[in-house]
Amino acid sequence: MSAKDRILAKLRGSLAGTTPVADDYDVALLTEPWRYAPADRIARLRTMLEAVHGETRLTTQATWPQQVLEALATRNIGELLISPATPHGQQLAGHVALTGAGLRLKAYDRPVEEWKDELFFRTPASLTGTLGGIAATGSLVVWPTPQEPRLLSLVPPFHIALLKASEVRDNLFEMMQAQNWSGGLPTNALLVSGPSKTADIQQTLAYGAHGPKELLVLIVEDA
Repeated sequence: MSAKDRILAKLRGSLAGTTPVADDYDVALLTEPWRYAPADRIARLRTMLEAVHGETRLTTQATWPQQVLEALATRNIGELLISPATPHGQQLAGHVALTGAGLRLKAYDRPVEEWKDELFFRTPASLTGTLGGIAATGSLVVWPTPQEPRLLSLVPPFHIALLKASEVRDNLFEMMQAQNWSGGLPTNALLVSGPSKTADIQQTLAYGAHGPKELLVLIVEDA
């Protein structure tokens, strides 16, 4: 039995013979003020992200790889970190090969201990998927997996995130319920609401101090 299992067993055991307290929590207090017409969700999310220096673009399943290439070209970036084990990583790799684009794709396919310096100091951009988006706060939900570890989205200075338009929810509670988060959480779930930023005691705002300096969200429409 692991330490985690022992702790949980003790907690469960401590409840023996007790009577549960009625849960009178009013979900409406958390959800009703943050509901939007379906046609307004994407606009709300884009407005919130762009208000904090995030960049958003509407795209389709067929055209998003070309938009990735264009975004990198405007920044003179010739290298991109991807996960070759994901469908979007494979689609981008296929597009690069088909078009003959001069983009070098770097695979996140080994333990970070084997290439930490290269990841932290010589990797300018990355591409990841997302679990969905939250209209109320303009947030992306990044769900780390063995194929896309959290460092893939947190370390490179320029993060490109793919977001399915159909997975944009009104609020966090709604997303947790619809996707059954309680059925199996990862080690951590990341809520990304724009580029990394911080301010010192003089209130000087700086970007990229604790994560990506730039964030591009490609919103993939269903059509």
